[in-house]
Amino acid sequence: MLKTPILHPQLLAALASAGHLGKVLISDGNYPHNTKPNPRATYIYANFAPGVVGAAKMLEIVAQTIPIEAVELMAPETSGAYAMKTEPPIWADFRRILKEHADFTGEMIKLQKPEFHAQARSEDTAVVIATAETQIFANILITIGVVR
Repeated sequence: MLKTPILHPQLLAALASAGHLGKVLISDGNYPHNTKPNPRATYIYANFAPGVVGAAKMLEIVAQTIPIEAVELMAPETSGAYAMKTEPPIWADFRRILKEHADFTGEMIKLQKPEFHAQARSEDTAVVIATAETQIFANILITIGVVR
């Protein structure tokens, strides 16, 4: 038995092989997992049932396993059916988790959908973790840092 926050062998292998500046996408249950990210990335399906496992819990687990250098978020639209007047509530959870578990104090970079999808499709995206998060705009793209 391992003494790490992750026991999933495929996820451990994917994170271990990603390396510095590799990206990890933690996506919500609405994300188009098979059409938007880098097709060469390792896909981890953690979407067992709606809400199990969620994006915040997955971020907490991943943040305890890898160093985090940068964070990008899919920002909500400013008009239309899915527009939001305030930032998505899960972003406060992301901030707390990044501070507590990754000692990350940088800015979370907000990207509109097309730009976020372009980053997720980049050659640097090494791991895609599909969660069953039910909150909208709970997609987060993490750049792996270096162990100091």
